[in-house]
Amino acid sequence: MNDFRSGFIAIIGRPNVGKSTLVNALLGQKIAAVSPKPQTTRKRQLGILTTESAQLVFVDTPGLHSPRHKLGKFLNQEAEESLEGVDVILWLVDVSARPTEEDKQIAFLLNHTPRRTPLVLAANKMDLVPAEALTPRLEAYQAWLRKARVATEGSGRNEAHVISISATQNRNLDQLLELLTSLSPFRPPEFDEEQVTDSYERDIAADLIREACLHQLREEVPHGVGVRVDEFTERQNGMLYIAATIFVERNSQKGIVIGEGGKMLKAIGSAARKEIEEMGGRKVFLELRVKVLKDWRNDENALRRLGYKMDKKRK
Repeated sequence: MNDFRSGFIAIIGRPNVGKSTLVNALLGQKIAAVSPKPQTTRKRQLGILTTESAQLVFVDTPGLHSPRHKLGKFLNQEAEESLEGVDVILWLVDVSARPTEEDKQIAFLLNHTPRRTPLVLAANKMDLVPAEALTPRLEAYQAWLRKARVATEGSGRNEAHVISISATQNRNLDQLLELLTSLSPFRPPEFDEEQVTDSYERDIAADLIREACLHQLREEVPHGVGVRVDEFTERQNGMLYIAATIFVERNSQKGIVIGEGGKMLKAIGSAARKEIEEMGGRKVFLELRVKVLKDWRNDENALRRLGYKMDKKRK
C-alpha cells in the first residue's frame, strides 16, 4: 500500500463544458445528471474511481457563471469552495468554442488558489475541432492563465498540465487518468473500493427527474424547475416507490410542465423512471406532481426546502 495514490480532484469550468459527462465517462457509469442545457449540476457530488494502484475522488461542481438570482450565487460558491483542500484542480474547457469572459474569471480565480496544488487544463470536445484549430484554442486558454499571473504580480501558480480529450468519445481519457494519478499523493484510499459516489440514491433520483425536465421542456422553463423527493421506499414486491414534486416559479410554467392531457408530465416521468431503474437495477414506480413556488430561486427559505444549504456565509 506504500505505493498507492489517493487524490481529491476538483473539476471546475463554466456551464455546459461537460464536467458531469466526464465524471460519468471516467467512472463507466452514470451518477450525475447531464443535459445539453447549462447549469444541469446544482450541487457538489463526488465520483469515486478505485483501481489497483489508486483512488481518484472527482468533485463534480456547478458551472461558474454570472449569477442572476440567489440560486446562481449558491452555485458559484459551491464551485469555488470545492477548490479548497483538494489535491489536484482540473479546469475543464470547451475547446470547440473560443474562451469567454467566464473563462477569464476562472483563470483569475485559479491564480488565487494555493500554488502548490497541481493544475490540469483539459480541453474537452476535441472531436468537434479541426486539428489545425486545436493548438490556437489551447494557447488562448493558457494565455488567460499567464495574464492572470501577471495581474497578480507573479504570485500565481505554475504552468498547467495540458491535455485534449473528448468525454463523449472516450478519447484520451486513459491518458488523463494516468496524469491525474501521477499528480495525486501517496496515501491510503479514503473510501471503500465498491463506493462510486457520496450521494444517496434518493438525491440522485431527484437529479435524474430534473434532467428529464431539462431534456423535455422548452427553453424558457427548465431553469425554473426544482425537484423534491417526498417519498422513497421499497415495497414488499421489491419495486421502488418514488413520489416527487416538481416546483416551477409561475402558473404558466405549471401548465407547460403538465402539458395537454398530462402528456408532458408523463413523458418526463417515463424518461426519469428509465434512468432511475438503470441506476438502481430495480423496477421503479414514479409518481410526479407539479406545484408553483413563486420565484423560488430568489427565496432562501424555498432553497433550503429544496436541499440547498443557504447559510449566512452564502448570502
